[in-house]
Amino acid sequence: MKKILVTGASGQLGSELSVLSSKYPEYEWIFADRTKITLDSLDLLPIQLNEIKADVILNCGAYTAVDKAETEKDLAFAINSSSVGIIAKYAWENNIKLIHISTDYVFDGTSSVALDEEALTNPINVYGESKLAGEIACLNQNPNSIIVRTSWVYSKFGNNFVKTMQRLMQEREEISVVNDQVGSPTYAADLAQAMINIVNSPNWISGIYNYSNEGEISWYEFALSIKELGGYNCKVNGIPSSSYPTPAKRPNFSLLDKKKIKSIYNLEVPFYKESLKKIFIEN
Repeated sequence: MKKILVTGASGQLGSELSVLSSKYPEYEWIFADRTKITLDSLDLLPIQLNEIKADVILNCGAYTAVDKAETEKDLAFAINSSSVGIIAKYAWENNIKLIHISTDYVFDGTSSVALDEEALTNPINVYGESKLAGEIACLNQNPNSIIVRTSWVYSKFGNNFVKTMQRLMQEREEISVVNDQVGSPTYAADLAQAMINIVNSPNWISGIYNYSNEGEISWYEFALSIKELGGYNCKVNGIPSSSYPTPAKRPNFSLLDKKKIKSIYNLEVPFYKESLKKIFIEN
């Protein structure tokens, strides 16, 4: 029985993979949180990987506190880059399939067309820099690995934009959301399913892929969809990013082009609103 190791098991994507795993009993699933796989303990990491001896690694663990990364650069780089290099090297030396998750924040947001896998990277915050360094380390150490860039991830687990909006729209009469950052959200359950489909595919074509739900929207438009589906009465105002300063800059445009992953792995990518509905049905 093949063994699949999922790092970052308690995060949004790891949690959704855990839900899906029951549909795939042909695999032995190992869900490793930070006690089993310590991504910031670089000396310990190879030992932990060797104890598990997986056939497939789905590397969902990451440092994701975008604003905090501005002051915790060393920690962000240790988890998002150095640990990735160690995992990739281990996977290469032991003939293990590796899927590593990256981000739209590797881009600077100046594009006006959907970004494909060849688009020029130029991160504008420490988090994005650390994730790009992780991509480079991953492919340098393991040319056979697959990297999936995703964006605006949400789910019924953990902290995310959808859950924050649901809470605020019930607590307040009026909220403001930035309307000049454009991209597409990703329902973590859809991404989890896409990853399993890649693992199950007879094709293993290494390199970088993009995955998010279909649709081109701003965070403000995303909030309006949440308001509509939740039936909330809260007034939502669109504001420019300049009115909501954050320690880390965000890219203004990071819409991902999904043609490559759809064609190579024959994936159906749901429209963002169809996936968003599931959050309200599940709750």
